[in-house]
Amino acid sequence: MPTPGMPSSVKVLGPARPSGASMAPQARCCSPAAVQRWLPILAWLPDYSLQWLKMDLIAGLSVGLTVIPQALAYAEVAGLPPQYGLYSAFMGCFVYFFLGTSRDVTLGPTAIMSLLVSFYTFHEPAYAVLLAFLSGCIQLAMGVLRLGFLLDFISCPVIKGFTSAATITIGFGQIKNLLGLQDIPRQFFLQVYQIFRKVGETRVGDAVLGLVCMVLLLVLRLMRDHVPPVHPEMPPGVRLSHGLVWTATTARNALVVSFAALVAYSFEVTGYQPFVLTGQTAEGLPPVRIPSFSVTTANGTVSFTEMVQDMGAGLAVVPLVGLLESIAVAKSFASQSNYRIDANQELLAIGLTNVLGSLVSSYPVTGSFGRTAVNAQSGVCTPAGGLVTGVLVLLSLDHLTSLFCYVPKSALAAVVITAVAPLFDTGVFATLWRVKRLDLLPLSVTFLLCFWEVQYGILAGTLVSALILLHSVARPKLQVSEGPVLVLQPASGLHFPAVEALREAIRTRALEASPPRCAVLECTHVCSIDYTVVLGLEELVGDFHRHGVTLAFVGLQVGVVIGGACRALIRSHICLWGAVPIIPVSGQRPRGPERLCDLGQDAGPPGSGACS
Repeated sequence: MPTPGMPSSVKVLGPARPSGASMAPQARCCSPAAVQRWLPILAWLPDYSLQWLKMDLIAGLSVGLTVIPQALAYAEVAGLPPQYGLYSAFMGCFVYFFLGTSRDVTLGPTAIMSLLVSFYTFHEPAYAVLLAFLSGCIQLAMGVLRLGFLLDFISCPVIKGFTSAATITIGFGQIKNLLGLQDIPRQFFLQVYQIFRKVGETRVGDAVLGLVCMVLLLVLRLMRDHVPPVHPEMPPGVRLSHGLVWTATTARNALVVSFAALVAYSFEVTGYQPFVLTGQTAEGLPPVRIPSFSVTTANGTVSFTEMVQDMGAGLAVVPLVGLLESIAVAKSFASQSNYRIDANQELLAIGLTNVLGSLVSSYPVTGSFGRTAVNAQSGVCTPAGGLVTGVLVLLSLDHLTSLFCYVPKSALAAVVITAVAPLFDTGVFATLWRVKRLDLLPLSVTFLLCFWEVQYGILAGTLVSALILLHSVARPKLQVSEGPVLVLQPASGLHFPAVEALREAIRTRALEASPPRCAVLECTHVCSIDYTVVLGLEELVGDFHRHGVTLAFVGLQVGVVIGGACRALIRSHICLWGAVPIIPVSGQRPRGPERLCDLGQDAGPPGSGACS
């Protein structure tokens, strides 16, 4: 619900702009409209007010208190030292301030992106930073070329299957930290086997602290969801208590991690430590430098080419999933708040974030659903809220990193598990069963194969979705009305994969009957046909002519009759003159050389007068 006094979303982000190719014919590249399109900040900055500043400050602080503990936890998921999570958490805040088209979205490390980084970078920071740079370059190229429409070919069941599998993989991957188990492999199936094998080695201190942290996080989350809204007529004391509860529940990750760190420090002072701690974290801000294009190991130097080969499919999967996750988050909150985003501009924002982030040792980032939700619920008005978040992360890097060594890994595991649990959509299976059961196939294929290799799961699911789509094109639904005259009505356009099935259906029902009967092809729903279909219809018309019966086309749209179909028919010598009546949906007969004779007239060349 919008906060009282909060500006409307459309006004905040400026007037809605068309996305994609529709922008191409707009004003010249240096016109004010074009500059505003490339720099969305110019749409809302002139109207910025003190009220917006207040709301952005609150939202930025709320997101900052959420992202700091999450960044430490997600670095563990990525298999990198804790500081790399914080290195990845601030650049997106500053870039999105200038280039973002959604007021709600926050860019930074996420659980799913961290999981992909762990798959493709071998827990080596140099690989992770180079992957961020190359992914950003790919995303920037897609944004400049306006290729955002390619993401539309990855269906929702594939995305749901991937996120559900990733949720299980990430959550189960944190069980070892929750129980304090050591020497557990990261491959999912080996991980499951080793955890059950070593469950007897559980450290009681880590297990108890981890479970307590999870319970606290869940309780605080439930409190936030059930806090009643503030009303102006409430007494000041009630409003103050409401504000304190809201602050505590919003910053629950920071509070719980701080609580766990204090407990661990208390034991450290006594000389006994029952928890596995995060350990020493590099202090200070990250150095600004270009990514390493080679790595020196004990076995020699790994060249740039070899690093790219090692990352393999990750160079396609990571930028693609990053774009999908970020744009899905942006579209979701834009629809809730009634404003529009520009998908291609989002590509530019996330691409530049990854490129510039690689200069400060960031691994690949994307839009975070959880932190974006915190941002929206905090009443953010513009992307300026991200500036506050970015500054808070930088301050924590400069002043608090020496304290992070006391954070227990079990507490961070609790943060990760409670953060990813909502990503598993338990209702999607029942929904697909009711809506379209065939969509369960790509979802299941993606879900199962992602436990083996993420790229195989996404690729296989996308291929299955494409095959389902192509099957509907190749075998369009055909409504058949039996009678003395057979009437067939295709439910969609006719394209070359469908022509053989259409011909066979008409031949079987009309020409193989005894005696053969006339047929009507009712084309009201046919908005386009291609040349292969025209050739197939030519053969079909000939078959009907040889059997002494008629095939009529009824309801053809004028655009199909005049714009392409009949021209192709005539020029390819089908010349249905005297053979087939064609009745456009408008009831008007075509004029000019494409005009067709009525059934039974002798055909003549166009202009010969054979047609009346």
